[in-house]
Amino acid sequence: MGNTGKHRPHIVWDWNGTLLHDIHAVIDATNASFAELGLAPITLERYRDLYCVPVPKFYERLMGRIPTDAEWAVMDDTFHRHYWSFAEGAQLAEGARELLTGWQESGLTQSLLSLAPHDRLVPLVRTHGIETRFLRVDGRTGPSHTSKAGHLVRHLAALEGVEAARTVVIGDAADDAAAAAHVGARAVLYTGGSHSRASLERVGVPVVDTLAEAVRTAAELAG
Repeated sequence: MGNTGKHRPHIVWDWNGTLLHDIHAVIDATNASFAELGLAPITLERYRDLYCVPVPKFYERLMGRIPTDAEWAVMDDTFHRHYWSFAEGAQLAEGARELLTGWQESGLTQSLLSLAPHDRLVPLVRTHGIETRFLRVDGRTGPSHTSKAGHLVRHLAALEGVEAARTVVIGDAADDAAAAAHVGARAVLYTGGSHSRASLERVGVPVVDTLAEAVRTAAELAG
């Protein structure tokens, strides 16, 4: 799995919208959940402009109010039911497989951290044949509206020898950068997922349009 020494760079990869190119599955599932409550469908552009974590805040931006507990339960259940059927057809992002292989074969380490449910994440990663590229794969085991910061704290604590200061989180959402800052790591944000470039640039970390550029930037930040 490579050298886990404290002085070597480590990448924590996000899954949805980063390694997995699933944004169209997300949009289709989101619109299915909206339809349950009689809300108008959303375009990809509007989704990327408004999306945020925790997800109920995203729905507030769309609805003008926080969803009730009953509404949230309906939308959350509908979204996940549709998303996982659509996600089976999603492919890895362009170049992802080769980049994961190259990073590992150069003697460096990487791991995968996602807010997708752990019991759904692991089999999906395995079907793409990339699970051996990671020191650790962690999905969410708590509520679906959790944030990533605490999740990242636990993830890094479980990675023996990985130092936060030499770690770079590569993700597609502002929440990825916030989680990285929370633990003293760096972040690179990728425009292929849930946020528009304009919204990502407001975060104040490097923003890239390809995963190849993300990896190059991560190596520079952690070097």
